Amino acid sequence: MWRLAAALLMVAAVAWSGPDEVQHAWDLVTQGRRAEAIDLLRGLTKAEPGNVEAHLLLGSLLQEAGEREECLKQLTAAVSLRPDSAEAQNALGEAYNAFGDGKSAREGFEKAVKLDARLAPARVNLGAVLLDAGEVGAAAKELDAAIGLLGDKDEAAYPLYLRAKIYAGSGEARKAEAALERAVKLQPGFAEAWSDLGAVRQAMTDSGGAIAALRRAVELKPDDGVAQRRLGMEYLDEGKAAEALPHLRAAARVNPRDQGALNGLQRGLRETGQDAEADRVKAQLVEMLRARDRADQNTVAALRLNNEGAELEKAGKLGAAIEKYRAAHQLAPGHNGIEVNLAVALLRNGEWEEGLKLLREAAARQPEDAALKAALEDALDQAPVRYGGRGKARGAPGGPK
Repeated sequence: MWRLAAALLMVAAVAWSGPDEVQHAWDLVTQGRRAEAIDLLRGLTKAEPGNVEAHLLLGSLLQEAGEREECLKQLTAAVSLRPDSAEAQNALGEAYNAFGDGKSAREGFEKAVKLDARLAPARVNLGAVLLDAGEVGAAAKELDAAIGLLGDKDEAAYPLYLRAKIYAGSGEARKAEAALERAVKLQPGFAEAWSDLGAVRQAMTDSGGAIAALRRAVELKPDDGVAQRRLGMEYLDEGKAAEALPHLRAAARVNPRDQGALNGLQRGLRETGQDAEADRVKAQLVEMLRARDRADQNTVAALRLNNEGAELEKAGKLGAAIEKYRAAHQLAPGHNGIEVNLAVALLRNGEWEEGLKLLREAAARQPEDAALKAALEDALDQAPVRYGGRGKARGAPGGPK
C-alpha cells in the first residue's frame, strides 16, 4: 500500500506540471473519481501517444485497479518515451512488483536508483525486494540510504519498519526497537509496526511494553491475526488466561490454520476450566496436522509420478506419460511444473482443448515466467482456430517442427 501511494504521489508531482488534461485527471483522482480519471487518460493517451505524464498516471491507476496487462503497457510506454526518468522506471518496477514479478520489479528499481540515487521511494522499493530475496546486507544498505534521505518525514516509517526486521533477524533487538519506535512516532496508525514492536519487546522480556504495543496494534487493525495471537500469548505467559482468550479466538478466526493460535487457545481454555471446548480445539489441531501430512505425502507421490511420466515421454511412450502426469496432477493440482508437463504432453498428443486450458492456467499462475508465456504463445500459434488458436500448425508443441 505504501508503495502504491508513493507511486501516485510521484506521478501527481509530474501531473501538476503537465498538460491541463493530466491535471484534470489528477483532480478527479483526488476527488475519488478514479473511473472517470481512467477514462479521460485512456482517451488522452490515444490522442497523444507521446504524453509521458498521461501514461504514468494511467498506469499507476490501472495498477491500483488490478488491470495488469494494460497497466504494464502504459508504464512501459512511459519508460520507452523517457528511459532516463528514474520516476518512470520506479513506477514500472512498482507495477511489476504489485503483480508478482519480483525479477522485473528489481530491474526497474535498480535502474531508477542508478538514474537518481536520491529518489528515496526507489531505494525503499529496491530494499524491500532485496529483503524478500534474502539479500539482507544489500537490503539494509538501500533502506539505510532511504531513511537518511527521508529524515523525519512520515514516509520514513515504512523503511524503518523493514530495517527493524533486519535488526531483529540478526539479534539486534535494541536497534530494532528503536527503529520501530521511530516508525510509530512518524506514523501512529501503522498497525504492523506496532505489532512488530510488541514482538521485539516480547523477545526482550519487556512484558508491559509488549502488551502496550500489541494492544495498540489490535486496536488499529482488529483483523490482524498475527498481532492478536502475539497479544494473546503474552497474556497467557503473564498468567492472564481470561484476558488472552478473546485475542486467541480472534487469531484463530482470522486464520483457522494458525497452529500457534490454536495451541494457545487450547491452553487458555484449559487454564480457565473450559475443557470441552479445549478438546474441540485439540481435535481441530489434530485434523489439521493430519491434513498437512496427507498433503505432504501427496506432493511426494505426485513428484514421483511426474518423474516417471517424464521418463516415459523421453522413451516415446506419450500415452503412458500422460496417464502418469494426469495422476500426478490429481494429487497436486496446484503444482505448476506438473500442470505444464501434462499440458504440453496433451498438446503433443493433439488434445488441444484440455492442453490449452491447463497451459493458460499455469501461465496465469506465474505471469512473470517468460518461458511459460512463450510456450503458451507457441501453442496458440499452432492450435486449430476452433480451439481458440491461430491455426499456424507446425507440429504440436515440444514435437517435430
